[in-house]
Amino acid sequence: MYFALICRDKPGHLETRKANRDAHLAYVAETGVVAQAGPFLDEAGEMCGSLVILDVADKAAAEAWAANDPYAGAGLFESVSVQAWKKVVG
Repeated sequence: MYFALICRDKPGHLETRKANRDAHLAYVAETGVVAQAGPFLDEAGEMCGSLVILDVADKAAAEAWAANDPYAGAGLFESVSVQAWKKVVG
């Protein structure tokens, strides 16, 4: 089942994102449940959040994945929304 994580960075935390990006990408690769992902960009073209599509068993698994993301551990996010998602195109 797919779940979309919509993560918004805390204002002024671009350096936190950059400092933890390698650990985040390693976590993505290690867990093997990310179907699609990428950063949101602000008007200046800088990263300011994330959209992550997970392929996991249930919402609890998606929430656990989000909680264990190194970005979350670094305190990067102002908010994280976990929403069931249905793939229709692509």
